[in-house]
Amino acid sequence: MLFSRRWGGIRGVLSMLTPFDQLTIARPASQTEAAVPTVRLPGSLTLVLPAHNEEENIEIVVRRALDVLPRYAGEFEVIVVNDGSRDHTREIIDRLATEDTRVRAVHHTVNRGYGGALKSGFNASAGDFVMFMDADRQFDIADIQLLTPFVPTHDIVAGFRMERSDPIHRRINAEIFNIAVRILFGVHMRDLDCAFKIFRGEQLRTLSLTTSGALINAEMQAKLRRQGATLQQVGVPHYPRVAGTATGGSARVILRAMKETIVLWIRMHRYQPPATSPNAKPYYPLGDALLGIGIGTVASVAGRFFRNRR
Repeated sequence: MLFSRRWGGIRGVLSMLTPFDQLTIARPASQTEAAVPTVRLPGSLTLVLPAHNEEENIEIVVRRALDVLPRYAGEFEVIVVNDGSRDHTREIIDRLATEDTRVRAVHHTVNRGYGGALKSGFNASAGDFVMFMDADRQFDIADIQLLTPFVPTHDIVAGFRMERSDPIHRRINAEIFNIAVRILFGVHMRDLDCAFKIFRGEQLRTLSLTTSGALINAEMQAKLRRQGATLQQVGVPHYPRVAGTATGGSARVILRAMKETIVLWIRMHRYQPPATSPNAKPYYPLGDALLGIGIGTVASVAGRFFRNRR
């Protein structure tokens, strides 16, 4: 109980780093589908589902999407990206695609990582709007009802997990990562890696994404920020994982994300928004300034240390 209270305090302090104009809209997780008015999307929708060894979840998630999405989009497609799964995920996806033409299968023969799976799904998408969601049943596609009211007025509608159903070490890692992305790229999001977001399809498909791992969300948001994309954040429920195995918190994934963060930071120095971007923003220099201060401090301390050794 004591640790839980401390964690809540830490989250409160960290959330204060978010500017006022980026404050989020939270709704109680106890609300039922009928409690929120149905607002349909003003166009077609592509739902991208990255899946790696999700044989216990993928059919349930796809069938749920096929049942729910007709209420929110006149036309839609569900693109399931099998990212080199070694279980029966491939066979299940192919069967679902055969049974319903609204389901499309994309297969990777080898695992390309979370970012690689999303890039394949985005490249295959045709919807006026593109949404992505994890295929592990920790989100419910019916909660799209919380996002659709903001789609007509914002380029990005991003969910944030009101009560994250993950181990404490993953939540701490996520908060640290969020702060690093705010400092380096000027991206102010309460829950950067929440896999429940809707984008304008045309705008999303203009992005030249290079990240293959978990940093894909940071790259997308950093580049869309430079384009001047408008953002609305909305609280969504997050459910406990009931089947399958989570891999996002592994040491290998974390180390890869750290490496990709440095590479992305270097690449963003050269990034230029498309000429058609109406509200393009300049490069965010705070990360450079802090890094320069850090290097200068380390050099100064090291210099004093070696002088004292003489």
